[in-house]
Amino acid sequence: MQINHEKSSDGSSHQKFWVRDFLCGLIFSLGCLMDPSSIVKAQEFVANYDEAKVPRYTLPPLLVDVDGKPVTTISQWFERARPNWLSFVRDHVYGQWDCPECNVTTRIIEVASPALEGRAVRTQLRVTMQSPAGQRDMDVLVYLPRTATTNRPVPLFLGLNFEGNHAVSNDPQITIPTSWMRTSAGDAAVVDHRATEAGRGGESTRWPIGMIIDAGFGVATAYYGDLAPDDPEQYATGLPSLAPQWKHGPAEPGTGGAIAVWAWGLSRLLDVLSEDSRIDAQRVAVIGHSRLGKTALWAGAMDPRFALVISNESGCGGAALSRRALGETVGRINAVFPHWFCARFRDYNEHEDACPVDQHTLLALIAPRPLYVASAAEDRWADPRGEFLSLQAAGDVYRLLGASALPDGAEFPEPGAVITASGARDEATGLDRFATIAYHLRPGEHDLTAWDWERYLAFARQHLIEPNR
Repeated sequence: MQINHEKSSDGSSHQKFWVRDFLCGLIFSLGCLMDPSSIVKAQEFVANYDEAKVPRYTLPPLLVDVDGKPVTTISQWFERARPNWLSFVRDHVYGQWDCPECNVTTRIIEVASPALEGRAVRTQLRVTMQSPAGQRDMDVLVYLPRTATTNRPVPLFLGLNFEGNHAVSNDPQITIPTSWMRTSAGDAAVVDHRATEAGRGGESTRWPIGMIIDAGFGVATAYYGDLAPDDPEQYATGLPSLAPQWKHGPAEPGTGGAIAVWAWGLSRLLDVLSEDSRIDAQRVAVIGHSRLGKTALWAGAMDPRFALVISNESGCGGAALSRRALGETVGRINAVFPHWFCARFRDYNEHEDACPVDQHTLLALIAPRPLYVASAAEDRWADPRGEFLSLQAAGDVYRLLGASALPDGAEFPEPGAVITASGARDEATGLDRFATIAYHLRPGEHDLTAWDWERYLAFARQHLIEPNR
């Protein structure tokens, strides 16, 4: 893959999204090649929220190699265990996706200085991914502190957004995407599956750009639908169309679904941003919320260049343990979103314990890099306790690699608390000094809020800014 550069002059509540996703997913699933009984199961699905009804389970042990031999050293983990677990997570959950023939070019659409009342520089890029089978454009929005220079590059948060770059800020100069979008009934922000001016600033509370800039970080984002539409019928019109060898998408057992494609796109964005001398490419944190939290975790596991990984309420198929089957389950998520994972993941519908991995395996693949997993107290659908237990179980690998981890005896925190390696809960940020792993349980519903960002910024500052002073 080549990267060339050419200059040119040219949020709402979890309940709302749950209802929309559920209804849309059922309708979309009717057009998919899948077992009709799974649609019936999705229609009849009743989530379990009773801890007493969580099935008894045993997590796959992490510190063993492919032959079942104990892994006791750092070299054994990286040479014998990690490659095995990475392939298992890929082959049984997310699938393989790549576009080796893709040529990536970048065009600068706009550079605006000053922005944010003089505190930042805004840059808009158009990234074109082209192969013999076609091309796909992705617009990238970047804000950097005005102090960022070649001699003083800054760390950066990178994440995909749900509603288009124009939705992360009220800035009227941000371009509106032209690619396909999911439509919600009565939502003027998207008409005929295309974004409109009415959506400008709609996700701004999830992207507090001023707060991020003032903390000394840059931020970059792109609309996830530019990579692959979030719809089982439209999915193949995105990047999968550029790689014919993956044209069947998640219909084949090991072929990557949308999460694998979106994660691949995050790595390509890191390639592009690495060419900007104002950005320190060795200090990039990848972040995602909900399904994009799943994406951030898989991108962080696949690409060790991401210096820090943040999962915000990623739930089933993200940070939460599948074997608990609490809230959203593997069977339900595969029925309603058949394009997200590889087809083999469906083998574990209602049989989560048969899968050779669970989501603690995914989290362990990020070790020993800093990892922050967060939940919301009222977001029972994403199983907050399951996310906490998953992060706790991944601690075996973090400790082996000499990093801090959640204590095995640490208790699930109360809403509003942050828990890290020592188990301490600080009322301000809740963070220990340079704790490698952190978890918090925010009061409220499924969302990404300023409360979350305050803690992410404190965590990232400890790892990405203070050690470089």
